[in-house]
Amino acid sequence: MAHIRSRKHAAAPQPAHTALALAALTMPMTLLAQQAAPAAAGAEATLPEVKARAAAETPYKADAVASPKFTQPLVDTPQTITVIKKEILQQQAATSLTEALRNTPGITMQLGENGNTTTGDSIFMRGFDTTNSIFVDGIRDLGNISRDVFNIEQVEVVKGPSGSDNGRGASSGYVNLVSKTAAREAFGNASIALGDASRVRATVDLNRPLDIALPGSAVRLNVMAQDFGVPGRDEVKAKRWGFAPSLAIGLGTPTRTYLNYLYIDQKNRPDGGVSTFGLPAYNFGANTPGAAVDPKNYYGSRSDFDDVTLHMFTARIEHDFGRGTVLRNTTRLGHTEQDFVLTGVNAVTATAADPASWTVARSRQARHQTNEILTNQTNLNTEFATGGVSHSLSTGFELIHERQNQVNAQTLTNTTLPASLQQAVANLYRPNIDDAFLMPPFKGAYAKGSTLSAAVYAFDTLKLSDAWLLNAGLRWEKFHTETNGATFTAATATLPESLVQNAPLSLTDNLLSWKLGAVFKPTADGSVYVTVSNAYQPPGGANHALSTSATNQASPSLEPQEGSNLEVGTKWDLLGGRLAATAAVYRSENRNELVSDGATPASFSQVGRRRIDGVELALVGQLTPAFNLSAGLAYMDPKIVRGVPGATGNQGGAIVYSPKVTFSSWATYKLAFGMTLGGGVRYVDPVVRNSNLNNATSANLPGTESYTVADAMLAYEVTKNVNLQLNVYNLFDRQYVAAVNNGGSRYVPGQPRNVLLTANVAF
Repeated sequence: MAHIRSRKHAAAPQPAHTALALAALTMPMTLLAQQAAPAAAGAEATLPEVKARAAAETPYKADAVASPKFTQPLVDTPQTITVIKKEILQQQAATSLTEALRNTPGITMQLGENGNTTTGDSIFMRGFDTTNSIFVDGIRDLGNISRDVFNIEQVEVVKGPSGSDNGRGASSGYVNLVSKTAAREAFGNASIALGDASRVRATVDLNRPLDIALPGSAVRLNVMAQDFGVPGRDEVKAKRWGFAPSLAIGLGTPTRTYLNYLYIDQKNRPDGGVSTFGLPAYNFGANTPGAAVDPKNYYGSRSDFDDVTLHMFTARIEHDFGRGTVLRNTTRLGHTEQDFVLTGVNAVTATAADPASWTVARSRQARHQTNEILTNQTNLNTEFATGGVSHSLSTGFELIHERQNQVNAQTLTNTTLPASLQQAVANLYRPNIDDAFLMPPFKGAYAKGSTLSAAVYAFDTLKLSDAWLLNAGLRWEKFHTETNGATFTAATATLPESLVQNAPLSLTDNLLSWKLGAVFKPTADGSVYVTVSNAYQPPGGANHALSTSATNQASPSLEPQEGSNLEVGTKWDLLGGRLAATAAVYRSENRNELVSDGATPASFSQVGRRRIDGVELALVGQLTPAFNLSAGLAYMDPKIVRGVPGATGNQGGAIVYSPKVTFSSWATYKLAFGMTLGGGVRYVDPVVRNSNLNNATSANLPGTESYTVADAMLAYEVTKNVNLQLNVYNLFDRQYVAAVNNGGSRYVPGQPRNVLLTANVAF
């Protein structure tokens, strides 16, 4: 007979990845679970019959997150968490993490630091850089790459510093991608999408139970192939393919094993951006005012490339001991390798009388980077009572080894090239992709860094009464970061060129992160809460690269930056649990930032502090059986409380890439005859790219204007198993700046109106 398990709250399905090569690392766990299984199974077999009624599944609303560290459903979790389910991603025909994150307010994208244009997911959330706080199934995923969502069940956006969850991290929170994994039921889905800008994409998701001697076995395979241009951009391409097999053993039994593997290969032509010259509010300086350039212009070379290869192996074993006690062990080995050559856009020379002769400087850069991770994580969830107080306890320990190797090429500009080569200068209005370009020589900095950390944690939800819950989390970890590097020295009249080894650097320290929340439940379907939490970002925590410079935040002699968050909010499950309404008021701060005193010569100290005061509202779920809605509104008041003083400093200025108001929505309504209408609106307030108090008069583009973009979707069920879907993006063809670089010299244009037609087949 089927095993019956009783839990106060149903746990969310836990996705996992793995590889057979790692099974040996978890063998002791398997043996322990197998020995305990008969007793547990026998105990469960004697339980009386239990009749349970599950809440109706809604396409948009999630009731829980995947991590076992969250012991309660979302309505009773004292923190702002947005869950973007795969149903929304499918309806929007989203392909990347960047597109998925459009469904939550308060997030903006950055183009890159001056000469180093980004090639991946560069996320700013609640006023802070969150690029290095991206996780896959609760495990950190470093690398400057664009992440695909073909193997993603849902995207979880946890807002507010959460060091107790995952260790070092941003003051804004983190993003967790939950992977698809094998399940008991048989199903199959396939899609093929065609669109303008020469876009073609195909995916397959196939799950089948296995009729083998091992009970509860199933296999799942996700496959993706894509060849995309970018609407509104000449020459930019996103070409990739990947596959993700998943094997599960023991589904429906007390002991379950999941073995997953993910492989992705990308062959892209990256976007170095478009000159901001002539955009509204552009500061021409010594240049002659002129018209903005065509946003389609491509200033790079046909030989520009961005190649990415990703391997991810994960194994998870979990065992139910009965009475709400579950033990999990997860092992992951991941490797990401990236090679790119990219041409960026810099300063404009527009002093001649004839605009046809105006030029823009270009820089050509290259990098080879590898990121690796090996981790083993053990988690125990249990439920018990002490006196009149019931506990939902999650404890565990983690061992993590991360490594990043980065080799930079020498950046080629008009000052580093012979005068006979004109590749560093392009015609402003008519750039030529066939210009003769040199390949940047790998004569830049080399850095090899690693971090080894060990952590223990505990999360407990204490039910004091039917109306009061207390939630607490604590994580202690010890880490050791090492950095080795070398600097290329150019030849002189007396010395040949050389590669000089830098002195090795290291840092060993402890981090103690925590969170504490109190929840009042006026009814079973609602809560009012207050929570406080913190997170640390130690020197070198973002990329394992320590610095010898005392004026660099990565200096090992400095203290970790500390983020804190105070939040008061309320959550309600309405309409029989089909609709979630949430509201929160918060204050997030980041302290111990290294800043100058503004003097000459400057003195640096860790007194810097940034603050975000904000409000966030959300409504997600099913208003009627035919009407589904996901909407969110965020207001932020971002300020540098203490920074560089003076008229040219940033103390009292705004925080970059942090619009005050953002809004995101998506809704669908199912009509008769198998027709579904859908659409959404996104609004973003103006964004500053420089925190200096005189930002409005700074060079190039001081910031971006507000914009509103509307998207639409029409779907038709041809048969029970065949669905045609037409997506129209930027319905009213608005022109806007999607991202701008720190220097304000280049930007990524928002895509003009474009369409994508998708055929979805179930089998």
